[in-house]
Amino acid sequence: MEYAKDKMSLEEGIKREWIITNGLGGYCSSTIIGANTRKYHGLLVAPLTPPARRHLILSKLDESIQTDGKKYNLYTNMCKNYISDGYKYLQSFKKDYIPVFEYEVAGINIKKSICMEYRKNTVVLVYEIKNNDKDSILTLAPIMNLRDFHTVTTNYEFDLRQNINKNKVKIVINRQSETPIYMNLTNGKYIKHENDKFNNMYYIEEEKRGMAAEENLIVPGRYEIELAPNEEKTITFVCSLEENIEEIDGKEIIKKEISRINKLIDKSNLLNSENEELVKTYIIASDNFVVYRPSFALYTIIAGYPWFLDWGRDSLISFEGLLLLSNRYEIAKEVLLTYIRDIKFGLVPNGYSGYDNRPLYNSADASLLLFEQVKKFLNYTKDYNFVEENIYKSLIKVIEKNIYEKLVLIINNYCKGIDLDDNNIFLDIDGLLSAGTEHTQNTWMDAKVGEYCVTPRNGKAVEINAMWYNALKIAEELTELYGTKEQEKKYNELAEKCKKSFKEKFYNKRRKCLYDVIGDSKIRPNQLFAISLTYQVIEPNSEIATEMFETVTKKLLNDYGLKTLAKGEPFYKEVYEGDVLKRDMSYHQGITWPWLLGIYSDAYRNRIKADKNAKVKNELKKQYENFRENVKQTFIKEMNENSTVGSISELYDSKKPYLAKGAFAQAWSVSEIFKIILQKG
Repeated sequence: MEYAKDKMSLEEGIKREWIITNGLGGYCSSTIIGANTRKYHGLLVAPLTPPARRHLILSKLDESIQTDGKKYNLYTNMCKNYISDGYKYLQSFKKDYIPVFEYEVAGINIKKSICMEYRKNTVVLVYEIKNNDKDSILTLAPIMNLRDFHTVTTNYEFDLRQNINKNKVKIVINRQSETPIYMNLTNGKYIKHENDKFNNMYYIEEEKRGMAAEENLIVPGRYEIELAPNEEKTITFVCSLEENIEEIDGKEIIKKEISRINKLIDKSNLLNSENEELVKTYIIASDNFVVYRPSFALYTIIAGYPWFLDWGRDSLISFEGLLLLSNRYEIAKEVLLTYIRDIKFGLVPNGYSGYDNRPLYNSADASLLLFEQVKKFLNYTKDYNFVEENIYKSLIKVIEKNIYEKLVLIINNYCKGIDLDDNNIFLDIDGLLSAGTEHTQNTWMDAKVGEYCVTPRNGKAVEINAMWYNALKIAEELTELYGTKEQEKKYNELAEKCKKSFKEKFYNKRRKCLYDVIGDSKIRPNQLFAISLTYQVIEPNSEIATEMFETVTKKLLNDYGLKTLAKGEPFYKEVYEGDVLKRDMSYHQGITWPWLLGIYSDAYRNRIKADKNAKVKNELKKQYENFRENVKQTFIKEMNENSTVGSISELYDSKKPYLAKGAFAQAWSVSEIFKIILQKG
């Protein structure tokens, strides 16, 4: 994806962001003109306990060139009362594997490439310079900090200590000796600064979000590189939390990263003569979210950048599109094991504390989603031995200890029930699951302001019960292979009871849809789960399913996803903006989410599969292909022309121009969109 000079204006340039990652949860990110518009932007944002405790280390590296008695600043920095205009010298920006900036000023050409070393908290910037016919000096000034990336250092005084050995510099900020920062340059000389700060850097996106939007940063010194007339020179700047960086060759780091990505592309088995660029974009985008947790010695999935960590629910929804679709089966095994290892009282962790890796159990659906992804893993891999040896017993625990603990008359005497983290999950006499309290948010619509639940969905939620039926049927299927006839019969009976009650109690005949929660008639997208899973709790070609699908299509579907609430419903909001309170009040109240297109697509495919009328089936196929093509064209354009280069945002406004909002690179958005576009069959 390449942007020419006409896309490099200040107004256009700050709209488009980019990100590269290091496989540990760290990242490097900014805009296509190099102006940081968020407190989360930076050339090195490193997790101190991967993937958590992300800290801003290197905010920027400001370049200037001096030639023929004049100095030209190539950087673009924003303050409230001043904006430097280095973007005027930027000729192009390109991002496929890595971001590449090309500058031209006073007859001097500079190509800057940025890359992170895989599974290292290290960033390299490679400068390829063609000088004019004059003596010139290139100056590189690192702008640094050592702060939690959620905070800003407003009106801050730094305690900076430097140990200089030629061009290698060890920096300790605010006496945090346990986190020394290292930087090095392969050519030139380092000049130490004294008490030099960048004051009042301004983050326009944070101001829009109602957050503190200005901060001070430290400038420890500068590197100067002398250029003879007509000289061509390549230099590498390195910033790292690793000590041994003297021998790092930036071009070699870039070569290794491109080779790593190309191997993933080849392994995916998705390439054909027409889709090479699309597959490359998909692999690069999806790889950003696949990270290693050293404390577990297992892989996991980051929910989104810049601020999310790994969430159980998000990981499992993203599982197929990020890992199975791309043939990354060994990583898929590790992700499954990541979430199985900490099952407690039948609950799969919905996340881990960013500070002590403590599992968090605020989810009623993550455990049920695990069943669906295990089934999909088997569909792709046929690896029944892995499931038997590592997963089946854990899954049975999810059923027998998770739900049956609450059933006094059905479960063993040792069962205690699930009151953990106030989840309040129990199986009612009608065979349907109830979950949550008026004070808990344990479905994916989880916005909460203090003790106020913005979307209270406690009780019998539609997708929870659709997932419960699906989990029971998958358990029945696995039990046929690994268990006893008694177990198989028990799961079948529970499933049939759930199915019968679901049809009786969730159908809202008046509104031609399903209740979102029994007793709640608001039209939301969650009802699609009833026909989108492997085992559908209502027949996808039934009258009820057809009515529901048409209602969702008419009331919720747009080009960028599904709205979380139909227009005209109480508390409907179609724009995501303002401070934390205002944003949380709209989060699931009408805002559009791209990932929901995934369950819409799965529901569509199940409808096609289930229909026995050849004419109807063919018509549905045509309609589905039109839908699929629209998704493809919408998001190819989105990734090229709007918001984040080569990735997909968390959510979108529900009115034109459908602006991207939330996290600027979201795992389940990428997963579900590319699953629709690239999925075969």
